Amino acid sequence: MAAGGSAPEPRVLICLGALLAGWVAVGFEAVVIGEVHDNVTLHCGNISGPRGLVTWYRNDSEPVFLLSSNSSLPPAEPRFSLVNASSLHIEALRLQDEGNYTCREILNVTQWFQVWLQVASGPYQIEVHISATGTLPNGTVYAAKGSQVDFSCTSSSWPPPMVEWWFQALNSSSEFFGHNLTVNSFSLLLMSPNLQGNYTCLALNLLSRRHRKVTTELLVYYPPPSAPQCRAQMASGLFMLQLTCRWDGGYPDPNFLWIEEPGGVIVGKSKLGVEMLNKSQLSDGKKFKCAASHVVGPEAGASCVVQIRSPSVLSEPMKTCFVGGNVTLTCQVSGAYPPAKILWLRNLTQPEVVIQPSSRHLITQDGQNSTLTIQNCSQDLDEGYYVCRADNPVGVREVDIWLSVKEPLNIGGIVGTIVSLLLLGLAIISGLMLYHSPVLCWKVGNTFRGQNMDDVMVLVDSEEEEEEEEEDAAVEEEEGAHERQEFPKEIPKQNHIHRVTALVNGNIEQMGNGFQDLQDDSSEEQSDIVQQEDRPV
Repeated sequence: MAAGGSAPEPRVLICLGALLAGWVAVGFEAVVIGEVHDNVTLHCGNISGPRGLVTWYRNDSEPVFLLSSNSSLPPAEPRFSLVNASSLHIEALRLQDEGNYTCREILNVTQWFQVWLQVASGPYQIEVHISATGTLPNGTVYAAKGSQVDFSCTSSSWPPPMVEWWFQALNSSSEFFGHNLTVNSFSLLLMSPNLQGNYTCLALNLLSRRHRKVTTELLVYYPPPSAPQCRAQMASGLFMLQLTCRWDGGYPDPNFLWIEEPGGVIVGKSKLGVEMLNKSQLSDGKKFKCAASHVVGPEAGASCVVQIRSPSVLSEPMKTCFVGGNVTLTCQVSGAYPPAKILWLRNLTQPEVVIQPSSRHLITQDGQNSTLTIQNCSQDLDEGYYVCRADNPVGVREVDIWLSVKEPLNIGGIVGTIVSLLLLGLAIISGLMLYHSPVLCWKVGNTFRGQNMDDVMVLVDSEEEEEEEEEDAAVEEEEGAHERQEFPKEIPKQNHIHRVTALVNGNIEQMGNGFQDLQDDSSEEQSDIVQQEDRPV
């Protein structure tokens, strides 16, 4: 502004960006922004044309001479120089250069121009601190699921920068967390897997508009929720045993260590949990322990144990098949771990031939039970020994089964023979009973009479029986004669009697009359015999 009260200079804002200086006229004062280590030029008013004597001062508590267009006056520092005989040029700006500057020009009249120089620095050396659980060798930090994580961001800057936080999850766009001019830290109370990703701290210098950012990857780790699982299985055609340990559900994958028990001999260590053992390292009943560990715990880790066993085989020792029929051989395997491979063989040749499924040989397996069904049995082809073999890396067990092939039986002939024998035996028994107990006929007649039958049954001793009884009587007479010489005479109680039993139309009275007549006849015969015996010999 002119000393004589001329109109004020229009206010002008000149911003030259990050590397250039700017000129801003605010009232009677211009504002220039420069950055540390850069050069800046302060203009003495906005006047074109010839210039008068120009002198520059710095306004501290008292004005300090810096530079003059009078060549007889040297500059206060070599960094100061005049440009266009009026503007102050400062090289290698320092933070201490910030302040108010005054330009005095004497040309006809004396004019004073005020300039405010602001010096910006940074941001430099941005440091992001995340209070995570740990840091990986590549610098990646990780936090345990459910833990609290504190974030802070600092930088070397003047004036203090504005800090912004951005978050970008995997395969997603960046998310703005917010900004703050006074607080550059925040906390996440419960970390979860969806908070895993890249965290970016951006520091912005509001004077120079310069910004700098640092991105840090944060991983969220968590152990598997369940216990590890171990198993053993055959590999490489029964020559190797494969130990497998799984501990699923965690992030990242755990580490596995296989150990022999007892003894603690280390079998192998890996992140896959798979180890291969040859047969020389195996024995029946041996135990192997898998010790699993995770980067975020538990501290004691987790483990599981497998115990290997050789198989036991059970089967029927003998089976029979009829020619043209079918037969099934059964083989039961128990106690094998890992599960055994079951084979059926014929031991007719050396080495034994493995039976393959065919139209005549059907092989089925349910778990550790196997069956071999032979169809259309042939004595020449199928009779002999069969072998059931159970094999796992721990051991081999076999059982022999003898198969007999026979001609089919004539069932009709067997049944007919049995029936004929039964009938013959029944006839013989009936004849013997009737011969020795004729009175049985009377009992049978009682039974039939109860059924109101009109049949008539008459049982008469045959002539042969009469002849036999007459011979017996003669013998008895001779013996009796001999006895009468020594003892008094005895009348025999009974001699030959004709016994007749008749059933007439089931009439019990007629049967009784017939029986009475029979008794009378017997009495007469006995009297005749007594009379004959009384006769002298």
